[in-house]
Amino acid sequence: MPNPFFEPSPAPFGAPPFDRIKPEHFRPAYERALAEHEAEIAAIAGNAAAPSFANTIAALEGSGRLLARVGHVFHNLASSDTSTALMEIERELAPRLAQHANAITLNAALFARIEALHAARDTLGLNGEEMRVVERYHLDFVRAGAKLGEEEKKRYAALTERLATLGTQFAQNVLADEQNTVLPLAEADLDGLPQFARAAAAETAKERGLAAPYAATTSRSSVEPILQFANNRAVREKLFNAWVRRGDNGGAHDNNKLIEEIVALRVEEAQLLGYASYADYKLADTMAKTPQTARALLERVWAPAKKRALEERDALQALIAEEGGNFPLAAWDWRYYAEKLRKARYDLDENELKPYLQLPRMIEAAFYTAQRLFGIDFVPRDDVPVYHPDVKVWEVRRGGEAIGLFYGDYYARASKRGGAWMSSFRDQENLDGRVLPLIVNNCNFPRPAPGQPALLSFDEAETLFHEFGHALHGLLSNVRFPRLSGTSVAQDFVELPSQLFEHWLEEPAVLERFAVHAQTGEPMPKALMEKLTAARNFNQGFATVEFLGSAFVDLDFHALTKAEKIDAPAFERATVEKIGMPAEIAMRHRPAHFLHVFAGDGYSAGYYSYLWAEVLDADGFMAFKEAGDAFDPATAKRLYDFIYSAGGTRDFAESYRAFRGRDPDIEALLEGRGLKAA
Repeated sequence: MPNPFFEPSPAPFGAPPFDRIKPEHFRPAYERALAEHEAEIAAIAGNAAAPSFANTIAALEGSGRLLARVGHVFHNLASSDTSTALMEIERELAPRLAQHANAITLNAALFARIEALHAARDTLGLNGEEMRVVERYHLDFVRAGAKLGEEEKKRYAALTERLATLGTQFAQNVLADEQNTVLPLAEADLDGLPQFARAAAAETAKERGLAAPYAATTSRSSVEPILQFANNRAVREKLFNAWVRRGDNGGAHDNNKLIEEIVALRVEEAQLLGYASYADYKLADTMAKTPQTARALLERVWAPAKKRALEERDALQALIAEEGGNFPLAAWDWRYYAEKLRKARYDLDENELKPYLQLPRMIEAAFYTAQRLFGIDFVPRDDVPVYHPDVKVWEVRRGGEAIGLFYGDYYARASKRGGAWMSSFRDQENLDGRVLPLIVNNCNFPRPAPGQPALLSFDEAETLFHEFGHALHGLLSNVRFPRLSGTSVAQDFVELPSQLFEHWLEEPAVLERFAVHAQTGEPMPKALMEKLTAARNFNQGFATVEFLGSAFVDLDFHALTKAEKIDAPAFERATVEKIGMPAEIAMRHRPAHFLHVFAGDGYSAGYYSYLWAEVLDADGFMAFKEAGDAFDPATAKRLYDFIYSAGGTRDFAESYRAFRGRDPDIEALLEGRGLKAA
């Protein structure tokens, strides 16, 4: 059978030929790719010549090309446009890919070569980037068990393979709950909803083939408008409970037992490697270094955030009483009454704001900001194959020269997992010639009705800017080695480029140009912009507390020092009680659907990193304020040189200091969230 992975792509820039790729191509493509990579590793490890940078490190960096090509496409499709066939392959592949990775990092002959180079690195005449990649390879192998004894290596391999299987199952369970939980809604259920939310609910019912005129799923973009506007309290309660119980419904897709096993296996894995807990292991290779440091940051913000949240709660309860309600505020009420209070205090109405935030215009706003800061342009490309009709592609140019492709996939659908993320079909490198990155942003914005504009909430527009900040980190990367490319940085540094980019959405120069009314074409009135600015810290106690609750639970799960199964729901309740989480606020991510933490280990023990990065981004944006220009060329050049283009080529604290001229100050975060006086 012809296989598109076995020949050069005919698509522009060698992009994946999605018009040719079928699910049945992946198994044979993976078999060949894994075999090729195994042979390459064997040749490097068995090389009779003395280890050198070229025959070991550079050779490793150049190996596995086909595997990377297949893997990038497969894992993106498994998240963005999955199917029963792809999910079956994903379950099969998880332990096989873990085995393959273990066979490399636990290869004694290969590690001996890396260790010899690491020990002699100061005498090899390496430049800074070469030195860095040697150090990273050595640390990667050590952290993956290379120094363990033979029996320990076997156990470590078994643990990682089982964890890979569990993480895949966890993610598929959440997706199954999101696909299967659809709430049909009648006209009366939508009383209070603005037209944009009604249209989205109608489109959901149509997409799911329901007889009901409206419907909601448990994706955030479907749930939040109903929680914010629906007058029917029973509808809000029913939808909220379905939303927060994803992965926690009993039956075939319940994730609690998976969490218990994942946590126990992670403790054992960490202790095999010489760490007291999994949090100690994960954070040793971050800017925070220790869970104690991460927790100290969370606690520093928790006290003022909780104080503010309790003040917000009391104000919402008072509003209920004013309206004649005789019930206590509940979690499914918060957004509804907060929206009313925001309108009363600031005369700011989401219905008034949303028509100015059209999806195409917000994409243009992100492009414009990138052009002003970094001199890059975006040219639509209709000749690049895509995996779904929703996806749009742009060629990215800097100084008139192509530097990559950007794929935008913005709408929610049943085949896409929830949330928003950046990924890649190919990463930038210059190892054996210039390789351009192929970067994709995924969001889950509600699809508009046919002929209607796609309108965003301000939070959704921030999400677009956030993910585009990640995309720029991949697109602007200018390094030699794949291991150091783009977002290959510390867990608590990777959110800096994304969160920093969010700040430009609120800049008058951006809003005045791109926030134009969907019907009239008129720009957003200055009075509305002023209201938006005045209200930016409204409800920040709630937003901070819901985030911190999840971060504390994550750290607590991974601070355990005994490899024994725990009762996940009871453990969650104990942490919530310990920190004094207000009952009226639910965690942003409950454990049973906490994909960041349990669907793989990307953010395990590391959800705090969003707050850590916010310290950096709040302080970092101050550099532009101090320069008196949000697009100051000198500041933007430092931002490009030391943050967006540098990947992992230097220590991350050093990168920040090179950009900012000093270490970050937490006061900027507290001020930015309006918590400084709380």
